[in-house]
Amino acid sequence: MDVQATGMWGAPACPPDLRELRDRVARFVTERVEPHEPELDAGGATARALIQQLRREARAEGLWGLGLPRELGGAGLSLTEYAHVAEAEGAADHAAGALGSTVLLDVKTLGGHGDYLRRVADGELTMCNAMTEPDTPGSDPTLISTHATREPDGAWTVHGRKWFVTGAGHADLALVLARTSPDPDGLSALLVPTSSPGFRVVRELPILGAGGQWEIALDGVTVPPDHLIGDQGKGLRVVGERVRLGRLLRCLRWLGQAQRAFTLMRERARARSTSAGRLADHQLVQQLVFDALLAIRTTRPLVFEAVTLAEAGRDARIETGLAKVAAARMLQQVTDAAIQVHGAAGLGPDTPLPGLFRTGRTARLLDGPDELHITAVARRVLGT
Repeated sequence: MDVQATGMWGAPACPPDLRELRDRVARFVTERVEPHEPELDAGGATARALIQQLRREARAEGLWGLGLPRELGGAGLSLTEYAHVAEAEGAADHAAGALGSTVLLDVKTLGGHGDYLRRVADGELTMCNAMTEPDTPGSDPTLISTHATREPDGAWTVHGRKWFVTGAGHADLALVLARTSPDPDGLSALLVPTSSPGFRVVRELPILGAGGQWEIALDGVTVPPDHLIGDQGKGLRVVGERVRLGRLLRCLRWLGQAQRAFTLMRERARARSTSAGRLADHQLVQQLVFDALLAIRTTRPLVFEAVTLAEAGRDARIETGLAKVAAARMLQQVTDAAIQVHGAAGLGPDTPLPGLFRTGRTARLLDGPDELHITAVARRVLGT
C-alpha cells in the first residue's frame, strides 16, 4: 500500500481543486528538476542556462509563478492555496527557482516600485537579501554597522559589509539593511543595484561544502533617493515582514524535502536485504521509520496553522516560531534517519540525502537560530 495514498501528507488535506495542480508540480519537480540537481548545484553559467530552460518549460505547462498575483503573470493562488504547492516544490532545492516561486518575497517587498517589480516577477532580474554582517549576531539587527548617509541631492551613500547573502554572486539587486541614524532602531531598507560602483562580491561562503552564500562589500555605493523601500528608519519593519513570510515558505518546503527523504528511506528499507533479512523487518529500522513519520505528521499541522493565521492578518508570531523550530528539527531528524537506513550509500553522491541533511542542519540557523525562536515564543506565552 502506498503511504501517500493513505494520507501521508496529513491534515489539512489538499483541497480537491488543487490536487491536480499539486500533482503536476510534483511531476515537474521529479521529472524535470531532480535529474539535473548535480548541474544546478554546481552553479555557474551552465546552471543559469538550465534554470532558464526549466522556466520556459514551466511557463509552457502553466506552472509558472503559481503564488504570484495575476497582474504580474502568476496564477494568483492565496497563501493557504499555494502552501500545498510549496510542499511539492520543496522536494528539490532548485524547484522554486525553476517555477518562479523564489520571487514571492521580492514581489511582496518591492510593493509599489513598478520599475523593478515586473522584471523581478518575470524572472528577468534577481534579488538578494543582505542583512547579516561579519562579527555581528545576525539575530540582533540593532548591532548592524553598515551605514547610509543622505547626500544633498537626496541620494544615499552606503558603506559596510554583509555576509551569508543567498545568491549575491549573480543577483541584479540587493536589499540592504543599513543604519541611517544613530538610534538603535534607526535602520532603513535600500534597494541597491549590484552593478553600482563600489558594490563588490568579496567571496563565496560554502555551507558544509555547498556554495550559494556570499560575502559582499559596499564601498561608498550611491543609491538613488527612490530606492528607499518603505519609510526612513522603518527598515526593520520591511525586513521583518519579508522574514516572517520567508520562514513560512521555508517550513513548507522543508516538509517537501522531509517527505522526499522519508520516501527514499522507506524504499531502501523495503528493497535492501542482508543475511538476516530485509531492513524493513528489523525493529530498529522500524523505529526510525515510525519516528520520522511521527515528526512529519506532527509538524505539518503546526506549519499550516501559522500559514492560516498569517493569511488572515492575525498575530502569528507564536505559531510561526513553533512551526519554524519544529520544521527545522523535523527535517534534520528525518534526513538523518534516511541516511542511517542507507548506510554508507547515504553519505555519497548517489542519493540527494547529503544535500537534504545539509539543508536540515542549516535550517536550525536560517531566519534566526532555534534559541531565538524558543526564547521569543516562551516570553510571549509567559507574558514577559
